[in-house]
Amino acid sequence: MVTAPLPPDPAALLPPPEPVQVLDDSGTLHEVDGFPLDLKDEDFRNLYRYMVLARRVDKQAINLQRQGQLGVYASLLGQEAAQVGGAYALDEQDWVFPSYREMGAALVRGVDPSAILHLFRGTWLSDHDPMATHFGLLSIPIATQALHAAGYAMGAKLDGKDLVVMSYFGDGATSEGDAHEAMNFAAVYDAPCVFFVQNNQYAISVPLSKQTKAPTIAHKAVGYGMPGYRCDGNDVLASYAVARKAVDRARAGEGPCLIEAVTYRMEAHTTADDPTRYRTPEELARWKARDPIARFETFLTAEGLLDDVFRAEIDEEAKAYAARIRAELYDAPHGDPLELFEHVYVDPPASYAEQREQLRRELAANEAGA
Repeated sequence: MVTAPLPPDPAALLPPPEPVQVLDDSGTLHEVDGFPLDLKDEDFRNLYRYMVLARRVDKQAINLQRQGQLGVYASLLGQEAAQVGGAYALDEQDWVFPSYREMGAALVRGVDPSAILHLFRGTWLSDHDPMATHFGLLSIPIATQALHAAGYAMGAKLDGKDLVVMSYFGDGATSEGDAHEAMNFAAVYDAPCVFFVQNNQYAISVPLSKQTKAPTIAHKAVGYGMPGYRCDGNDVLASYAVARKAVDRARAGEGPCLIEAVTYRMEAHTTADDPTRYRTPEELARWKARDPIARFETFLTAEGLLDDVFRAEIDEEAKAYAARIRAELYDAPHGDPLELFEHVYVDPPASYAEQREQLRRELAANEAGA
């Protein structure tokens, strides 16, 4: 008689009562059982470097949008620790499937920020090579990248490849069907996938309280039969430690998990948004006091890892990043809109050719009337 395997113990899947925090708000280190840090001094400095560079690139991108060089931009201000800490837990062969806000994770994976920003200018659909960086194209539709991640992880398992896939998405994406389908499929097939939710408190203008009645986003993992973890998303070391545990677990063949990094979006949802319509200055001030970079600076200074020389090195690197971005993006020519039709079908249907011809006629008419 064949018996079905026992389902996982729901209690073992529940997240801890409080988010894992390694650095408290004052920057003091506290060891957390079950989430060890395997980082050396150089790793601490690298984490800081990525966070500072991400913030500088973010500021430059907003400036470019204000100057009319980008159509729109989604800031990561305040979420640097969650993104950098999560991505730093991955190995070189692992993959990331991002949303539209993951500039910090992109830098960790070696993606040129200018290549990412071409998407927001509309000159190209992200001008980087995903196969070289193992970093997927930015996903504008909400939660679709979770499906891409689950599918890639399932395929990797079938192929016997030693890799883990991480999908970043926001709290708002957990209200989309795609996220649920992705997590359910990944769990059923024990796919090596980590679902990393940056809970920045708002899905555009809708607060988390109006999206779910679950105690936390991490509790949703129980419904899929996977563990749920929570971490202080403004603590880069906690974000790393929790992500590393999840990645190691997936790599060992124990299946997917859901991480909720509790953080805050200090900028607007995008440059087209007005956050003063739905949140208060007092709320923003409370979260600014928990700035992830300032907290980590306090720790590094106490450890003797942050001095004026290192600060100057990063500042010069950040200036060079910003200058290269301006040179690359400013007045960059737009591509041929007809290229939209060149990378979709191997054997296009007849209707596809008709659509292409319709667009060609409209472009010609616009040019003639210009």
